[in-house]
Amino acid sequence: MFLNYIIWNVNPEIISLGPLSVRWYGLLFALAFVAGYIIVGDMFKREGIPIKLLDRLTTYMVIGTVAGARLGHCFFYEPGYYLSNPLKILEIWEGGLASHGAAIGIVISLYYFAKRNRKSLLWTLDRIVIVVALSGLFIRTGNLMNSEIYGVETSLPWGFMFVRAGETTAKHPTQIYEGLSYFIIFLILYVVYLKGWQKIKEGMLFGWFLTLLFSVRFLIEFVKEPQVGFEAGMALNMGQLLSIPFVLAGVYFLLRRNQSKPKQTPRS
Repeated sequence: MFLNYIIWNVNPEIISLGPLSVRWYGLLFALAFVAGYIIVGDMFKREGIPIKLLDRLTTYMVIGTVAGARLGHCFFYEPGYYLSNPLKILEIWEGGLASHGAAIGIVISLYYFAKRNRKSLLWTLDRIVIVVALSGLFIRTGNLMNSEIYGVETSLPWGFMFVRAGETTAKHPTQIYEGLSYFIIFLILYVVYLKGWQKIKEGMLFGWFLTLLFSVRFLIEFVKEPQVGFEAGMALNMGQLLSIPFVLAGVYFLLRRNQSKPKQTPRS
């Protein structure tokens, strides 16, 4: 007799040595930055940009991503708890990162990077969003290994029973839905960049990223279980409400009439 669902009972820890442990989520989170560094490094080499600028950019990205994702979760999803327990905000290892917060943190950090390094913000965003889309695949794979952020009950044959989360019925593996969608978006943006980075108008890749990624996020949320209690009675959950402004911003960058012409980056 064959089961019409997949039993998922993966240990989120790769190895544990006393109080210290290495988890799949942490490893995949780190690999996302490594992959991003390699890909953006190739872009910089292709465009004749000094590698030292990439090292600065990486520092800004790490700070913006982690701080934004953590603060986004704390204040978008559980503001009452974290305002009452502010020191808990620092306990990132306990879990709780929000992609919408990460997006805001990345934009803010890149604004300061661009300002201090005499680069156009849109030029910077056009390149960074390519690897951010790829990072989404790593992060959602980490969520899958943690048996978290999954969907509602399903009878489809690819449903997952998340044993470690205490589930006894099959659920939509929304982590896989999102991860694969983000990977496809990464491929689209990267191919467009490789085929014509010299001619792409500033803000176009950023606009496509916002429109595609957050449209996907909005749609997948329909089959995702509420992350926090207050979402249960909402017509649109918090993830969807937060996605709408990002989609509108993406459409703006795609439709604006007076788009900047591509700037030639001086070689040094």
